[in-house]
Amino acid sequence: MTNPLDLDGKVVLVTGGSRGIGRGIAVRFLEAGAEVVVCGRQPPEHLPAAGARQASFVACDVRDVEQVDRLCAGVAERWGRLDVLVNNAGGSPPADAATVSPRFSASIIQLNLIAPLWLAQRANAIMQAQETGGVIVNIASVSGVRPSPGTAAYGAAKAGLINLTQSLAVEWAPRVRVNAVVAGPIRTEQAHLHYGSDAGIAAVDATIPLGRMGTPEDVASACLYLASPLAAWVSGTALVVHGGGERPAFLDAAKAGA
Repeated sequence: MTNPLDLDGKVVLVTGGSRGIGRGIAVRFLEAGAEVVVCGRQPPEHLPAAGARQASFVACDVRDVEQVDRLCAGVAERWGRLDVLVNNAGGSPPADAATVSPRFSASIIQLNLIAPLWLAQRANAIMQAQETGGVIVNIASVSGVRPSPGTAAYGAAKAGLINLTQSLAVEWAPRVRVNAVVAGPIRTEQAHLHYGSDAGIAAVDATIPLGRMGTPEDVASACLYLASPLAAWVSGTALVVHGGGERPAFLDAAKAGA
């Protein structure tokens, strides 16, 4: 029986794929046998690798449409195809919505919504010309489906990315499938910037029904599923990967007041 998770011969592009969640995604696709290309503004000290297999790196600031054009054209020229795009690059530092500058807000929306659209457009143009089509996976966030205080523009952009996913899945079917992974709190090498000390991370862990924050590998496994033949009839969906969500605050409040 053919292994549906064997992506030997497939070409996968992971934006922001040299660290954090993106690195985990790149490694998972390498393990599945794919040729993996990662991009970022600066080359990493160590490229994602699985055994003797290593990802390729292309410098690209995804907020620059000309660089995005060169990136996608270069992938198509070198490998002759593009089977999977994972729009992972994104994020935001904390910012007070009442005082944040218009330039900051615009840059956050550019990175988390406009850039994925640009990349998806270029990837779609390649995939539509392939007999086997292709798959686009957008990395969204629970910040896009619940309040996002302190990162309001980011949450709004991720909400837009989920809607964009649904729209593109309709427009580009049947040759290209488009899905999103809605990620909950993920413990990466930069988790302390958001959650503080180990004690802070442990406190966040305690709010999650499955007892821990997610890992890049958890998100990566969801991406591999969505890119594989196992998800051949899955498109336009937002797969929530958040360990069961957050324990409702009213439960603890009611218990404390009893």
